[in-house]
Amino acid sequence: MDSLSTLTLAGLGTLLTATVLPAIVTFIICIIAAKILLSFFGKFVEKTPLDKTLKKFALSVVKILVYFMVIVIMADKLGIEVTSLLAVFSMFGLAISLSVQNSLSNLANGVLMIIAKPFVAGDFVEAGGVMGVVKEVGFTHTVVATPDNKIIHIPNSELAGGKIINYSSEELRRVDANFTASYDCKVEDVKASLLKAVKATDVFLDDPAVFINVFAYNSSNIEYVVRAWVKSADYWPGYFGLMENVKKAFDEDGIQMTYDHVNVHMIKD
Repeated sequence: MDSLSTLTLAGLGTLLTATVLPAIVTFIICIIAAKILLSFFGKFVEKTPLDKTLKKFALSVVKILVYFMVIVIMADKLGIEVTSLLAVFSMFGLAISLSVQNSLSNLANGVLMIIAKPFVAGDFVEAGGVMGVVKEVGFTHTVVATPDNKIIHIPNSELAGGKIINYSSEELRRVDANFTASYDCKVEDVKASLLKAVKATDVFLDDPAVFINVFAYNSSNIEYVVRAWVKSADYWPGYFGLMENVKKAFDEDGIQMTYDHVNVHMIKD
């Protein structure tokens, strides 16, 4: 019995010395090397002009790959067949990819949008049937705050497959507005009154110059178009200010702002 115990302990000692201890040493070395490698890569990525979200994504991907290599090295050191392990991981990865296909689509489109940058956080956009300010561009969803302060999470696949209108990408925007006046009012007087309304709205710029002209001759009125430029951040103050000031200018100048109506002429026999 003592001989059997001695042989068992000797066998365990040999196994520990030949397999386990080298595996532990290899594991420690691999972990230290992985941390050093990830540290260098992190410093390198921080110096690049990539978007902050894309930097986090790149670090996450490299971290997964590095630690996967550590697992493969440890499996080989413990005598586990690496090809079998890779096959298991491949089947496991395929099963996961099929179950989260929509999420992976959102992730891929999110990465593409971060690289292409059709918008960034803080831009006022219209996309995915939603209009508002972009709060965050995430990997799977983009967070938008609507003008009435509702927070909407839009899947990135919907954004990438649809039309995106960015109202903040350019420094200047043009306010386009149409107004009507009676045929009885002189064209020159109406245009002068509209220019007066533009001048009274202090957010409009002198350069580019304001454009005011006749747009159409309708059945009951003459339609005029006003095109004036503002800084992008001043678009809505400019638009609403113009709407208010045109009515004031028309009232002061005696310009009749008409509406659709029908004139009936009675003829006596």
